[in-house]
Amino acid sequence: MVHLKSKSWLDHNGKELPDWQQDAFRKFGHMIADDERMYPCIPGRQGYLTDSLRFGFAADPRSDKAIEETAQLLHQYGECSRDTGRYASLVIFYETPTDMTATFSVEDYEQVFWSVLSRVSAKDPVPWPAHIPQDPSHHAWEFCYSGHPYFAFCGTPAHQVRRSRWTPYFLITFQPRWVFEEINDSTVFGRNMKSLIRQKLVEYDGVPAHPSLKWYGQTDNLEWEQYFLRDDESVAPKCPFTSMAMKKK
Repeated sequence: MVHLKSKSWLDHNGKELPDWQQDAFRKFGHMIADDERMYPCIPGRQGYLTDSLRFGFAADPRSDKAIEETAQLLHQYGECSRDTGRYASLVIFYETPTDMTATFSVEDYEQVFWSVLSRVSAKDPVPWPAHIPQDPSHHAWEFCYSGHPYFAFCGTPAHQVRRSRWTPYFLITFQPRWVFEEINDSTVFGRNMKSLIRQKLVEYDGVPAHPSLKWYGQTDNLEWEQYFLRDDESVAPKCPFTSMAMKKK
């Protein structure tokens, strides 16, 4: 059984963990808390600094063990996310063997990412929320687990151009949809936040923002395209999650 960890717990007890887990958390902290090269996701950075994030560790993402561990962590997180802070997110680090870090391309990791989401979804004992469309081609679709909708973000060791998507270990962040209630185009705060994040993203990456980055709920928006951004501006021709999502009816 795996368990959620807070930053404060990891700061004080991290040495109890396996070396790769210590390394993953340490490098993540260096990246997101760097004052000189500020990470562009303002809510994520604030969540880290205010101890609002929750962390989990899972096995090789291709393994059945990793799928079981991811499902366990999402179930635990769904029960406590609203108690963790305004900028909540679950960050899961996956053990990433050398055969992956040395040979996998961005597109290889993309396949692994969608495989994880689809296989985890297949384990979900709770019906898909009635208010969330099951078809990823709908503008209001979002990945759901245990009745909770999440925006999923993937980082990989293969990203080189979009440095905001580079992480030394394969990583998936699940951000509860309720976090975005104030961060949307219907509020001045939300519009200003988006503008600032977009500006910082372009500065951080050194390339224009990916054209898939839009507002949730816009009729021309597809959430799944934002979950995994390739280094160029291309996108998969069809959401790899579609067949699994439609089975949740």
